[in-house]
Amino acid sequence: MDGREQLIERSIPFLDEVKNMTAGPEVERWLNETYGPGSALYEDLSRLIRQGVEEGWAANIEVGGRRYRRSRLCEPTARTLNFSITAVYMDSQGGRMVIDDHDHDDEPGGTEASFRGDYHGHPYGELNMVVPLDEKAVLAGPSGWCHAGWTAPGPGSHHYPEVKGGALIALFFLPAGRISYDVKPPVEEPLRSAQP
Repeated sequence: MDGREQLIERSIPFLDEVKNMTAGPEVERWLNETYGPGSALYEDLSRLIRQGVEEGWAANIEVGGRRYRRSRLCEPTARTLNFSITAVYMDSQGGRMVIDDHDHDDEPGGTEASFRGDYHGHPYGELNMVVPLDEKAVLAGPSGWCHAGWTAPGPGSHHYPEVKGGALIALFFLPAGRISYDVKPPVEEPLRSAQP
């Protein structure tokens, strides 16, 4: 069984457990308490998705160059309890940058330039496992910056995926495979380019 198939098989019992949960703050807390770093599920999926990026079968389709890639590992089927599984690789060390001027001194990564991906919505919510590849890499979630662990944007939520502090992989599970890239972002100041 190849790594991709192992990751899907390892995910199925988890998906069976969460199939009737609705993403949001309560589920996010539960995910981090139950399946956070150090748990068998987190460590197994983390190892497999890192392997997938290294071997080129996960997050292998460039969206915004080598620093922003994604791939759907499986479509929603009865086997996966109608969840899709997708991997995204993001690296804040270049690309479309914004300056994070919020005070996050107490959080991993500190105040620095961040990288934003494509604005999108979650019609049915999202369960997102964050796997940092660099020590300070963090992903913005609905409850703040997440280093290693889970975010769970609720149904109807929309955002820019945003990373700072280096590279990470987001392994996310979408009910019915639903994600929307046709939502419009809020009007805000233009993104600034990073200077070498």
